Amino acid sequence: MFPSAESLFAQNSIAEAINSYGTFDRWSAREVRESGVIGGKTNHLYEFYGNGEIVSTKKPYSAPDGYLWRTNNVLAVVAGVTKTNNTVYPEKRGDGYCARLETHVESVKVLGIINMDVTCQGAMFVGSLEEPIRDTKDPMTKVLYGIPFEGRPSALVFDYKAEVGHEVVRGTGFSQLKEMGYPDYPQVYMVLQYRWEEEDGSVHALRVGSAIRHFRENVADWVNGCRLEIAYGDITGEPYYEDYMGLNTDPETAFYCYNSKGRKVIVEEEGWADGDVEPNYLILNFLASSQPAFYGGVGNTLWLDNVRIEMQ
Repeated sequence: MFPSAESLFAQNSIAEAINSYGTFDRWSAREVRESGVIGGKTNHLYEFYGNGEIVSTKKPYSAPDGYLWRTNNVLAVVAGVTKTNNTVYPEKRGDGYCARLETHVESVKVLGIINMDVTCQGAMFVGSLEEPIRDTKDPMTKVLYGIPFEGRPSALVFDYKAEVGHEVVRGTGFSQLKEMGYPDYPQVYMVLQYRWEEEDGSVHALRVGSAIRHFRENVADWVNGCRLEIAYGDITGEPYYEDYMGLNTDPETAFYCYNSKGRKVIVEEEGWADGDVEPNYLILNFLASSQPAFYGGVGNTLWLDNVRIEMQ
């Protein structure tokens, strides 16, 4: 069910691969022409590998060997209409690039066929996103956050700046946009789990390590080398603990995976592991919103650079 990290890379080379592409200096793009009924615009879907190549294609995304990151820049085909959504962009920084994550509203309108306004959150994560997207139902089932992983990192380090606190707008695609009256903040979410599968195919997890933070202030100038220590074991009694750092038990935000039978199932994070338990799974996400899918502070922006995992 959960192969060891060595079955993919040598020990610690998963962290090395994440760190290598976490400079965001390399990027490429798929150039996709949307359907004529929605205007036929040509848009770019960016990923952070390559040497600036732009390839015209409508094929579903396939990651190259060794690239473990994924943006949520995605190709959708809804009711036969080809649409793109891009919320993560390469942006020039000095002699290289950084990644810019945005929360915005994406609209698809075809008279008598489609009339959808969807709030989309910019996201950089380790894992996979299945394409093409066919609908907006059950959004968390469409993303597989995380990868098999062994080892005990000491910290997550990154450079960032941020524009935060914009009002949450609900845009599910099924109703009109609605302003919710409260602010939203980008977040970083790094979690280590110990996962196992029961005979019935259900997948369970204990939380081994945590490094979770909301960005609650505007930061106009780069903060370099921000370091989040990985806290092992139950953190609920720590002075820095906030509710959003707790176990992921909300069905709206719960993670999914494929079990050994090839069935996609929810990951039931059901408790805190003892501090000496070895993890077998890593989840690492940066998001321009800390809200559930289709909710977000429209205008929130998070810039990232030089993301790396420090191993003990």
